[in-house]
Amino acid sequence: MSVTAGPRASIEQRPQQRSRAALVTGLVILLGALVVVCFFSITMGARGVGPGTIWKAFSDYDPSAASETVIREMRVPRTLIGLFAGAALGLSGTILQGLTRNPLADPGIMGINAGAAAAIVFSIMVLGAQSPGTYVWFAFAGAGIATVAVYGIASFGREGATPVKLALAGAAVTAMLTSVTNAIVLNNESALNELRFWQVGSLAGRYFPVFWQTLPFLVIGIVVALGAGRALNGLALGEDLAHALGQRVRLTRIVMFVTVAVLCGAATAACGPVVFVGLVVPHMARMICGPDYRWILAYALVLTPIILLIADIAGRVIVSPGELQVGVVLGVIGAPVFILLVRYRSITEL
Repeated sequence: MSVTAGPRASIEQRPQQRSRAALVTGLVILLGALVVVCFFSITMGARGVGPGTIWKAFSDYDPSAASETVIREMRVPRTLIGLFAGAALGLSGTILQGLTRNPLADPGIMGINAGAAAAIVFSIMVLGAQSPGTYVWFAFAGAGIATVAVYGIASFGREGATPVKLALAGAAVTAMLTSVTNAIVLNNESALNELRFWQVGSLAGRYFPVFWQTLPFLVIGIVVALGAGRALNGLALGEDLAHALGQRVRLTRIVMFVTVAVLCGAATAACGPVVFVGLVVPHMARMICGPDYRWILAYALVLTPIILLIADIAGRVIVSPGELQVGVVLGVIGAPVFILLVRYRSITEL
C-alpha cells in the first residue's frame, strides 16, 4: 500500500484546497458539538434529568434511584453505541465510495448491512446464538458474502462493475436478503416482536453487554479505516496511475473490503442495519474539507455520530413518551437527500 516519496507528495498536495489550520479548527468545533450532543443524548428522553443527577449517578450511585439507574444502565450505553457504531458506518461509507469511485456507495445500498443482518437473524433463530460476541462473527461473514455477491453480479457484462450496475446489484441483493430475514422472523411470533425494532435500526434497548462485546471489533475497524487515507488518495488518481506509482492496488482493495465488513458487521450487531448515514456523511465531509481522504475520514468519524445521535434524540422527543427508532428518523431524512444526490451530479463528484 506504499507509494514512493515523490509521487506520494504530489498525491497529498493535490487535495490541499483548504488550509490545515482551517481544517483542524473545523474538526475541533465538530468535536465540541459531539460532546454537546452526547450530553443531550444522556439527559433527554421520557424521563428528563439534569447535570446534578448525572454527576450523582457516577460519583454517588444509588441503585434505588430510578433516574440514576436510567442514566447508568440505559442512556450511557445507548450513547456509547451510537458514538462507535455511527463512526463505523461513516468510515465504511467513505471507504466504499473511495474504493468503487461510486458516489452512491453505502453499506445499506450496497447490501452489506442486509447481509450482516440476515446472517445475525439466521444465527439467532436457526443456530441458537445468544450473545453479540457469538453472532458478530456471523455478521462479518454475512457482510463479506453480500459484498462479494454484489460485485460478482455487477461485474457481468462488457463494462464491468460500473457505479450504476453496483447500485442496482446492491438493491437486488438487499431485497433478496431482506426477504430471507423476514421469512425467518415471521415464522416465530416472539422473535418478530423482539427483532422488529432492531431490523429498522435502533439504539433503544442496547445495554453495556452489547457495547463491550462489539467494542473490540469497532475499535480495530476504526483504527484501520483512519489509516486508509493515503491509499484512498492514490486510488482517487485512477487504478492505472496508482499501479504506476507503486501502490499495491489489489492488496489495498482486499484490506479495505475486509475493514468495511468488520465495521458494518459490528455496527449491525450492535444496533441493527442503519441506512443512509453512510451515504450522506462522506459527501458532507467532502464539501467541508475537499477531496483529501485523510481529512474526509477524520470528519466522517465525528460527523456521523453527531447525526446518528441527533436522529436518536429527535425520535425520543417527537413522539414522547414513546419513541421513533433511529432507523425510521434517518430514513425520513435520508430519502430526500438520496434523491438530491442522484438528481444533481455536481453534488456527488468524487
